[in-house]
Amino acid sequence: MQPHAGATGEGRLGVPGPMSYKTDIEIAREAKKKPIQEIGTKLGISSDDLLPYGHDKAKVSQDFINSVQGRDNGKLILVTAINPTPAGEGKTTTTVGLGDGLNRIGKNACICIREASLGPNFGMKGGAAGGGHAQVVPMEDMNLHFTGDFHAITSAHSLLSAMIDNHIYWGNELEIDTRRVVWRRVVDMNDRALRQINVSLGGVANGFPREGGFDITVASEVMAILCLARDLSDLEQRLGDMIVAYRRDRSPVYCRDIKAQGAMTVLLKDAMQPNLVQTLENNPAFVHGGPFANIAHGCNSVIATTTALKCADYVVTEAGFGADLGAEKFMNIKCRKAGLAPDCVVLVATVRAMKMNGGVAKADLGAENVDAVQAGCANLGRHIGNLKSFGVPVVVAVNHFVTDTDAEVQAVKDYVVSQGSEAIVSRHWELGSEGSAELATRVAEIADSGVSQFAPLYSDDLTLFEKIERVAKSIYRADEVLADAKIRNQLKDWEDQGYGKLPVCMAKTQYSFSTDPNLRGAPTGHSVPVREVRLSAGAGFVVVICGEIMTMPGLPRSPAAEAIQLNDAGQIEGLF
Repeated sequence: MQPHAGATGEGRLGVPGPMSYKTDIEIAREAKKKPIQEIGTKLGISSDDLLPYGHDKAKVSQDFINSVQGRDNGKLILVTAINPTPAGEGKTTTTVGLGDGLNRIGKNACICIREASLGPNFGMKGGAAGGGHAQVVPMEDMNLHFTGDFHAITSAHSLLSAMIDNHIYWGNELEIDTRRVVWRRVVDMNDRALRQINVSLGGVANGFPREGGFDITVASEVMAILCLARDLSDLEQRLGDMIVAYRRDRSPVYCRDIKAQGAMTVLLKDAMQPNLVQTLENNPAFVHGGPFANIAHGCNSVIATTTALKCADYVVTEAGFGADLGAEKFMNIKCRKAGLAPDCVVLVATVRAMKMNGGVAKADLGAENVDAVQAGCANLGRHIGNLKSFGVPVVVAVNHFVTDTDAEVQAVKDYVVSQGSEAIVSRHWELGSEGSAELATRVAEIADSGVSQFAPLYSDDLTLFEKIERVAKSIYRADEVLADAKIRNQLKDWEDQGYGKLPVCMAKTQYSFSTDPNLRGAPTGHSVPVREVRLSAGAGFVVVICGEIMTMPGLPRSPAAEAIQLNDAGQIEGLF
């Protein structure tokens, strides 16, 4: 039994805290949920504008979304974190706790987070619902099939895959070069055996053999498009703009050339509508979309965030993994594309993670070690500086654990003050909104102050390689970007084709500022090797794959799936 099991969008937390001896799923089962129609009324959404999925979740109609577009926006608060460690940080838990805290102090607040992928849920004991007394419910549904959005994305992506090979089989009128089909297949599961495959084997009846491969669904360009599209019309246009292959003369073949975008839009019609659920304290939460931040752009959907901003005075959202990945992409991709500007950033850290960054082994984290805390704060300081470079005020939320000592907490606070910010201890995991009220009060004050002067890290007019260098040198503090002539020439070709103004989406390890997952702290003097670049023309960015990062994860030696089962009462056990 695990006394403190939180969760993040990518599934990386499960760490000891207050001795409640209840798992997240046990706490979630005790929730006193309200009918989803009551939750909708808190945001001014009538029952007629909700499409219920059972009693505790619903989709919000496009008619309602259209009806609120003329309203003023509320304040946008981004929750991000230091680089994840095995000690745990609790970003999603803090997001939920802060949203509940804002409502507790009398603010009209809504939460916007991502949906969970089945891959990490059955792989690394992860989920996307928060933890302890700061959770979104229904927890089991959210971490499994939910409302079927990921299945719809996988199906739409697979339809296009089938239609590409079908077009080639029936004469290849578009003259696709079968060596240059760039559209990979996807499945929402960690399956390393599918990373590189051969398709169409077995003779003439099965088509023309070629090399292919699978990514996980959260890395699909269809996922990115769903999370960036404004409405169904925009969705269909973006789907049509996706490049799926090239001809022998290197000219692109688009999804619209295959004539798949209409049917894909039909499959995604319901998936485009944001999902409304509730926290343990019956506050509204939009849960929609789920791109990972280490291999994709790491933010929930634009349509959910923009709708929430029209319905609530404060919207708390998160970006995946550490601020070097999720927050950077939130600022440079999502905000740029959607015209958003955060009013405050909350940077989540833990004393335990500081000690681990300071060289303490996981088994020894329970012992007081102020020196290690101070040594490990360099990682925290790097993130504070990076976030401030976007012109946004930063508050550090110290996610409290029972093993934290007063001296260790004070060491973190003192360090954060030395970096020109402030740190506030939050006990939301243990106490819910009561434990996050102080954090919520301060965050609301900063968001209301109007001090934020948000600006992206780079302009559209830089070359694609210059944008890569800007992120690598300014955010990762690398000395150089290593890219061979083939990659540089590919970037130049895309610029010549009119894609030079797109932002870049960096795919790299989440565990370090560098591309070496074992290099903790705040490294400098390192290089960023670029292994591959992919043009996501429909989503509107260039994916830059660095180091050894994989767009199809593998399962660990002992997958979480081994412990997930139904008990005698028909309840799910082993899901975090």
